[in-house]
Amino acid sequence: MIVRPKKKAAEDFIKAAPDAGVPTDTEKERKKVQISLTISPELLKAVDEKARKSGLSRAALINLAIHQAISSGVNLPGQ
Repeated sequence: MIVRPKKKAAEDFIKAAPDAGVPTDTEKERKKVQISLTISPELLKAVDEKARKSGLSRAALINLAIHQAISSGVNLPGQ
């Protein structure tokens, strides 16, 4: 008697292989989303200077600042 795997099961097995090249659901969730941000030239200059002194990229510094503002809070007028 010959046992043949169902086509869907075989495809799922192949897709789950480590070298399949298809990102897993958790890898898809980890991707960052690109946004457009408009800031004044003076603020951009200050951000770039701070990033340079910190050894960070502009994007890394902005991400860090946003993360800290959300996790630690930020003083906003009227709050």
